[in-house]
Amino acid sequence: MARYLLMRVLQAFVVVIGVTIVVFVIIHQLPGGPARALLGNRASPEAIRAFTVANGYNEPLPVQYWHYLDQLVHGNLGYSYYYNQNVSTILAQALPKTALLVGLAYVVAIVIAIPAGLFQALHRNKPLDHAMTVGSFVGFSMPTFWLGFLLVAIFAIGLHALPSVAPQSGSVLGVLSDFRALVLPVATLAIVSIAQFSRFMRSSTLANLVQDFVRTAEAKGLSTWGVVRRHLLRNSLLPVITLIGLSLPSLFAGAIVVESLFNYPGMGQLLYTATTVHDYPLLMGFTVVVGLATVGGSLVADLLYAVIDPRIRYS
Repeated sequence: MARYLLMRVLQAFVVVIGVTIVVFVIIHQLPGGPARALLGNRASPEAIRAFTVANGYNEPLPVQYWHYLDQLVHGNLGYSYYYNQNVSTILAQALPKTALLVGLAYVVAIVIAIPAGLFQALHRNKPLDHAMTVGSFVGFSMPTFWLGFLLVAIFAIGLHALPSVAPQSGSVLGVLSDFRALVLPVATLAIVSIAQFSRFMRSSTLANLVQDFVRTAEAKGLSTWGVVRRHLLRNSLLPVITLIGLSLPSLFAGAIVVESLFNYPGMGQLLYTATTVHDYPLLMGFTVVVGLATVGGSLVADLLYAVIDPRIRYS
């Protein structure tokens, strides 16, 4: 297990470095540049030149990336010239709130989707199964921003049941204290995942229902709940775990939209601002965090395989 973890960590490091190279090249090709975005259209050429030289943007792109990589290896994510703070400090303030939003959406999605997919498989081709399938396709096909607008129109504007703005506190405890304001952002982020996870759970359960171990358990007189609990559930969860681990980037992308829509003070607003003013260090810091979260989610999914299925062993 230790050797496997070491190899996966090394692979994760290579993946994150590869992602930073691609993103570094792309964001430096964006039109405008940080000097013009920050100083404004009326800035003099001398001011533009001074800003560019002071921040090293006049150097060749490989040299700029090498300087960034050297800082990254030493644990320095850079300095945000827009916020006038270290990127690590900015992300440390915003990341816990985004992690809370994404974590709550994950919990809600898993708690609802797995039983729903299991129920659909056990009652396949029944009217309720068809209705839930239609609902899943609608939820999965709906854009996040449109779903958020729809929930606001129904529950905030129409029924006046929930706030249309997310909690504005600067701390995680403050955000949790206004839980009613979290309902719509979490629901907007979770509904697409519920639709996706439940469809995979249904398909995986249907595939396992025709396996010999299920028929053998039923032939021995084991009850339906006993078959589900002792045999069917664990085997059906394996592909869903992979999906859950690999869906973290899309959930982060959805969180950016949700945070902008509900004015949630997390990493989504930081990314939007950093993109607007071409704050390269902050954009790269966001990329590194999401890259680490992605490879971390994949690693956790692999380890959960061995927990759920005792036949799987890593060496």
